[in-house]
Amino acid sequence: MASCPALPDSLVLEIFLHLPHNAVLNAGLTCRQWLAVSRDEFLWRELFYSYYRIPRSVPRHPAAVSWYGEFRRLFDCIPCVEVQTLKEHHDQVLHLAFSHRGHRFSSCSKDCTVKIWDTEQPDGSIALLHSSSMRAYNWGYTQFSQFNADDSLLLVSGVYLGPHHSSSGEIAVISLDNYTLLSRVRNKPYDVFGCWLNETHLISGNLHWIGNMTSCSVLWLNKAFQDVESENVNVVKRLFKIQNLNASSIRTVMVAHCRRHDSPDLLLDYEAQSRAREEGDGQHQRQTHHPMFFDLGSESEEESDEELYISGLPPSLTFSHFHVLILEQERELEAEVARILGRSRTRAPDPDLMSPSTPEEGEDKTYLLFTTGSLTYSPHQIGIKRIMPDQMTTCGPVLGEERSSEEFFDSLDYVIDIHGHIIGMGLSPDHRYLYVNSRAWPADCVITDPMLPPPIAEEIDMHVIDLKSLREERRSLRAHRAFTPNDECFFIFLDVSRDFVASGAEDKHGYIWDRHYNICLARLRHDDVVNSVAFSPADQELLLSASDDSTIKVWRSPRIVRLAQAPPRPPRHRKLLPSWLGRRNTDSTFLNGKP
Repeated sequence: MASCPALPDSLVLEIFLHLPHNAVLNAGLTCRQWLAVSRDEFLWRELFYSYYRIPRSVPRHPAAVSWYGEFRRLFDCIPCVEVQTLKEHHDQVLHLAFSHRGHRFSSCSKDCTVKIWDTEQPDGSIALLHSSSMRAYNWGYTQFSQFNADDSLLLVSGVYLGPHHSSSGEIAVISLDNYTLLSRVRNKPYDVFGCWLNETHLISGNLHWIGNMTSCSVLWLNKAFQDVESENVNVVKRLFKIQNLNASSIRTVMVAHCRRHDSPDLLLDYEAQSRAREEGDGQHQRQTHHPMFFDLGSESEEESDEELYISGLPPSLTFSHFHVLILEQERELEAEVARILGRSRTRAPDPDLMSPSTPEEGEDKTYLLFTTGSLTYSPHQIGIKRIMPDQMTTCGPVLGEERSSEEFFDSLDYVIDIHGHIIGMGLSPDHRYLYVNSRAWPADCVITDPMLPPPIAEEIDMHVIDLKSLREERRSLRAHRAFTPNDECFFIFLDVSRDFVASGAEDKHGYIWDRHYNICLARLRHDDVVNSVAFSPADQELLLSASDDSTIKVWRSPRIVRLAQAPPRPPRHRKLLPSWLGRRNTDSTFLNGKP
């Protein structure tokens, strides 16, 4: 090359635009001129949009400093390389949860154990610290766990084997200092799961049936353990009592702490989305299953004039048809009575509690989020209830003192209808965005029987909801699939890091998407259904996945794997080589193949 006249930079750039990214990097090692052109921002912008097939209306991530660096982040920093398989469980692994520091994680399984793992081994591997079996407490299996805010306690939720095949669950609190069991709390139904409100208090549920199709869910605040002062202080207190219609119930409770001033970790309002929102009305919204938003406090107080009697029956009807009609009329009557009772015995919502706010307005708010429904037993709505500061402790009025009030139901502050069966929820690290896995109903379906919900799609849609504006802010992510019908549907736990969101699926894979660009970046293979995934809060380049194949797989990014495998480099004298030559090793190993 030294004896030949150099090609103009513009011509080299034009050639590079027709090459794949790895060829561009290799060509950049030829000479200084080509190295400079191979770092051209216009070149990497074109490579970025063409390789990842991202609409050009989507801007570069606001935290990115270059197109080359952003391409490298998406290619080299995704935890998609399997580095370890943990086989200590002996049955399906259902849930994974990291501690807030990321130094430990817990796993729950149908083998009825909860295991605690150490992620800080000197060699970078993961080792088992402790295993607790819950069979001695009459549990069928463990299904969910969560560390409290200071990582001193572990909440473990499981299915309790009560009489008559009841659907009860139980929550246990385990000390992480000596792994002793501190307390147990009954939890019904078991898929309420439970969650921490703060370092010392947790939320559980209880279900009471009022009729065949009507019930009420009571959400309790429980102190995690009894101490010396417990003789004079309540250890349990009722938070909310909410009426359920049409065989539905409250499930999957979680707490979101939304800060008044935050730095949102997701850029939402780019040009393409704004255009879609302006055009997205009527039929378009129905086709994309855009969630409906409504305030329950604005419901009309007028009672329905529907007649509750059976008109003349055709003589051709058999007794079974007659029985079905009678049953349908009974359900309609019960639902109408429940609605009337609810309107007269439910506390009116306070409009100041749930006012959608802009990022610059409002105050710190704590929300209780849960799945529920109003049309059928399958969870298709997200209920939101604000928790006030004076409700965050069991101190206060004696249990049951408030029951003298004629209004004994609490109204929901806000409801988001997903128009499908909800099978997973997860919060972003800043608690601003709620990610929801759902399997959509047909666009124009009408539910006439609460016990016969509409068929659900095999494709899983992942919705993104901004908890400040209380609106869905993104088009649905889609790549993962599920196959079980409505009555066999189970929860698939997802997780969210600063840049990525991941989820399991029934197609024997886990999936990773970029949160900003809405693209699927990796598929993580297992031998059976993937039930749960979890990012390390300390390092989003470490991901765990749990499966029905009884294993936990550990995934790290190509960058981390390459650094771990590289031999230690001796000290280098800067004066001997130019800095651009010092980068040759890194560039020659980066992006040589798709992970």
